[in-house]
Amino acid sequence: MRHRRQGPKLNRTSAHRSSMGANLATALLTHGRIQTTAPKARLARQVAEKAITLAKTDTLHARRQAISLLRNKEITYRLFDSIGPAFAGVNGGYTRVLKLGPRQGDAAPMVLLELTRDAGFAAGASIES
Repeated sequence: MRHRRQGPKLNRTSAHRSSMGANLATALLTHGRIQTTAPKARLARQVAEKAITLAKTDTLHARRQAISLLRNKEITYRLFDSIGPAFAGVNGGYTRVLKLGPRQGDAAPMVLLELTRDAGFAAGASIES
């Protein structure tokens, strides 16, 4: 049965798509905002919003699910320590997509994907700071 679960293919294999979604969501949670193409931003948004929803319930099971989703323990620890509590009273809509216009080389639609709350990000700070 289909169950209407088909998402964007992005001309990639399923393993590549899931890795790309995890990497983009990790970059978003590390820096607070990323600039990417619109289809990739929709994929990263799905992964990041699911991870933030998991971080709102700080249980061992939720931590393990987030680690398997993001594939990065350091970001997962930061997600549960600072980002999740910042979105504690919010029922979804943790990210926003701002259109930037077409890319110079191939006219791909570029967007800025960012978190709606500050969540402990200083101006330009990342997890390394």
